[in-house]
Amino acid sequence: MSISIIPFEEGEAQLDWMALCAAFEAGHALPKAEIGDTFLYRDPDTLLSRSAWIDGMGLAVKSATIFPGNPDAGDPMVNGAVCVFSDRNGMLEAVVDFHLVTKWKTAGDSLYAATRLARPDSRRILIVGAGTVGRSLFEAYGAAFPEAEFTVWNRTRANAEAMAKECPGLQIADDLEEAVRGADIVTSATMSTEPVLKGDWLQPGQHIDLIGAYRPDMREADDVALSRARIFVDSYDTTIGHIGEIKIPLEADVIQRGDIVADYYEPEAFRRRDNDEITLFKNGGGAHLDLMTSRYILEAWAAR
Repeated sequence: MSISIIPFEEGEAQLDWMALCAAFEAGHALPKAEIGDTFLYRDPDTLLSRSAWIDGMGLAVKSATIFPGNPDAGDPMVNGAVCVFSDRNGMLEAVVDFHLVTKWKTAGDSLYAATRLARPDSRRILIVGAGTVGRSLFEAYGAAFPEAEFTVWNRTRANAEAMAKECPGLQIADDLEEAVRGADIVTSATMSTEPVLKGDWLQPGQHIDLIGAYRPDMREADDVALSRARIFVDSYDTTIGHIGEIKIPLEADVIQRGDIVADYYEPEAFRRRDNDEITLFKNGGGAHLDLMTSRYILEAWAAR
């Protein structure tokens, strides 16, 4: 059996954001994934491997090397690859570019949630954070909300200006509170450990998409935001006890476990009820989503 080697640009040319959302929906109709993470350290360097197995879809191992000193030598800090294996016989089917899988998994995760939780008539989308993920969110949300107007806010305005030059029609906000109050969808991808989004700013009918926090000490929205919204996660297993966005308010009794309405494995509950409620989604990622994304990329590559 031949092994597909899928690089970034050639692989991305075959992809479609809404087709990825359909792949996520189909993947969550299969038996629940078995997942596992392992870490190896050589201070200050790290090897992170995330693996997943979905019966009927196959297996994937996504390995990332994080070498903080690389940028000083002109090399990327994060590198890696994703290996996709056959569900039938365990043989290696593909090696997919790490950055391609990460980009489409991360932004696609948030987009899939928004297709279920945001109002379909949402027209004003605020991106908080002008990094690599912010640019991906501009692409992804534009696919599902083609008539939307996009605004970006970033703590350092120069970075927002650089992003606006790359993203046609993107406006820049200087006042975060004003921008949040005026948005239908707020999608946040910062590296903040202290909340940047205040619950007092939220308006009826909004959808809040939180991406940046990935450690137990990180969060982007305050307690008031969590208390005012109906809360959803992509996976209970990869968010509740692991990410500060959910873990901190749970441990402080600000919210209760029952306040988390659903994850992707509960499609009937994972929906907006009416136009006035505030929905809040925590994008936690997870190896099962890497597997679903990699399988979608491989199938699109084979059909090219």
